[in-house]
Order: sequence, then structure tokens, then C-alpha cells
Amino acid sequence: MILDETTTIARIPDFEVGQNVFLAAHGDLEVVPKILAKIKEKDMAPYYKYLHDDFKLQNLEWDQSLYDEMAANNNKKVEELKDEIEKLNDEDEGEIEILKKWIQLAEYYASIGDKDETVATIDKTIKLAPSTGSKIDLYLTVSRVGFFYDDKPFTKQYLDKANGLIEKGGDWERRNRYKTYMGIYLMSTRKFSEAAKLLIDCLSTFTSTELATYEEVAQYSLICGSVALSRPDLKKKLLESPEILSINSTSENLTPVYKLIESLHSCEYQNFFPMLLRTSNEILTKNKYLYPHANYYMRELRCRAYSQLLESYKSISIKSMANSFGVSVEFLDADLCKFIPSKRLNCVIDRINGVIETNRVDNKNAQYHLLIKNGDALLTKLQKYGAAVRLSGAEKV
Repeated sequence: MILDETTTIARIPDFEVGQNVFLAAHGDLEVVPKILAKIKEKDMAPYYKYLHDDFKLQNLEWDQSLYDEMAANNNKKVEELKDEIEKLNDEDEGEIEILKKWIQLAEYYASIGDKDETVATIDKTIKLAPSTGSKIDLYLTVSRVGFFYDDKPFTKQYLDKANGLIEKGGDWERRNRYKTYMGIYLMSTRKFSEAAKLLIDCLSTFTSTELATYEEVAQYSLICGSVALSRPDLKKKLLESPEILSINSTSENLTPVYKLIESLHSCEYQNFFPMLLRTSNEILTKNKYLYPHANYYMRELRCRAYSQLLESYKSISIKSMANSFGVSVEFLDADLCKFIPSKRLNCVIDRINGVIETNRVDNKNAQYHLLIKNGDALLTKLQKYGAAVRLSGAEKV
């Protein structure tokens, strides 16, 4: 669909179906009837066949008569659209009208889950697209099919094509939509720092409802930001963000991760593990983009919390630290040992005396060498500048 100021882009494909397929694949078989109902409603014959033959979704029974009926409806709709395109060509209608019909055909293939035909039709449509903006829209449409199937290489391929055109002349609206797409892609590939910048930035200008809801993007911003942002930025960009606060006040879906970040920022460590577990159970393991990174996220946040507490002490008893987090000494001892050998935590555990001793990193030597290096570079630049000035003065004389 060609985007203008009044256009709302259709939510194609239906990401609710893709999310439910993920849940069913991970044990929530109660959503299978919902999946089948949506498949019937939208005549998703190609996707039905994919789920049964290739994905092998458990408890999805094959109904040949249902498939034949949906496939017949698909063929009828496709033929209608192709006939309309042919008619417009014969009548020598304008390029825009013909382009719109090709886009309808591509979006129809996307809506029924036919990945191959969507790509083939978009490739043809790109050649007809008169403007850079309409080409960007088409590439973003194909990338949504990649998100739907959770095919990361495929998604990245078309996001890169869209970005190439955006760099040449994409407008403000499309740049902002691309930020959301790329932010979610980066998050799904565990590039949380890069994703946090894009997702937080696009909150105030969010328009990409065809890919995700505003609430979902706010949730993703909190997840990525809690790993990537410094402690001051946690407060400034997340805890006190007007966009986050407006959603948090009306929805409970952000509550676990918001309170998790709050516990970190306020050093309320008693709340840390309960909120970390809620974040995992209610958000990470329920989302197809975040599920593969749940263990990584849990590990990173624990390491961050331990490091933050230890920075305040030269030494602290294991029992005292365990009490601060509301966990057992045995659990804390075992968990700290996952981070100390790799130098993620600069401390040693004295189990005989029951004490954790921190090894503060001495940065003075490194700072001294950096000062010398920068000073030498500055002197070199000044000498070159001085020589250039003297030469310029000599030429004038």
C-alpha cells in the first residue's frame, strides 16, 4: 500500500496467528483451535499446509475438504485481482491504479501466508513503483512476512533493501517506521544495545501498528533498555519516560519489567528476583522474539544487580548479600561462581570466613596513559598547524 498522511497500513500478515503458533509450539495447545479459526476466517490455505506438512504443529488435524475449499477461494480471489490488472492494462489506465492492484495482490498473498508468491509479486510490483517511498513500503511489507515466519535472514535482507532506499531519500514517516522494524529485528537477534536506541527513540513518533502495538514496543524498550542503559539513563529514558508512564498507568503488561528496572535503580534488591521471575514467566517466555534470549537476559540482569551491589563494598558477608536479595547462601554462592571466572564480577569468595571481597579496578594508570596519548596527538596537530601558518606567511612575504 502506498503510504500518505491519511493511510493506515493494514496489519498484514496477522501477527496474532504467528504468536499463537509460537505458543502452541511451546506447549500451549489450547490456542490451536484459535489458530484454526483464524485460518478458516482468512482462507489461509498455504499457511495451513505449511503448519501441517513443514512446521508439523502438534494437534493440528488435517482436513482435506477444508484445504480444498480454502484453496479454491484463494484461486478465485487471485484470478479476480489478475483479471482486474489485465483489464487496467488493456484500458491503458494510469500507472498508479495498476500499481495499487499489484499491491493488493501482494498483500493478499501475504494475508494467506503464501511467502513465495508474496515475494514474487512484490518483485514485479517494485518495477512498477514510480517513487522511492512506494518501493520502501513494498520492501517493508515483505519484511513483515519474514517477521511472521520468524525468518531472520529473510527479514534482514528486505530491511536492508528498504534502508538502502531510505538513505537515498526516505521521508520522515518511513524513517520512523523503519526504526521500529529494525529495532524489533535487532532485539530478536540479541543486539539489545542497538535495539534499545531505536525502540526508545521511536516511542514518541510511533506509527508502525501494522507490525506491533504501541504497548509491545514500550515493553520491548524496557526489556532492551534494562540490559543496555546506564543507571542514570534507566531513570531518564525509561522510568520517567512520559510514553512509558502513560502506558504503565493503564496496562499491567509492563508492570513486571518496569518494577524490575525500578528495583535496580533504587537498589531495592528484595524485589529484584520476584520481578525478574515475573518478567521471564509473563514476558520473555511468552514472546517469540524474546524466548530464545530468556536465559541470556536473566543471566545479564543478575550479573548487573550483583555488580551494582558489590560496587558499594570493599567486602561483604555472603549471608548479608544473600539476605539483601532474599535468596539462600548456597544459591548466591553457586550463582556468583558463574560470573567470577570470566571476570564479569571483580570479586573473590572466601568461603571459610563467609566473605566476598571486591577487587576494585585501578583506572588511574590507564587514565594516565590515555592522557599522554591524547596529549601527543594534540601536540602533533598543533605542530602541523604551526608549520602551515609559517609557510602561508612566508609565501605572502
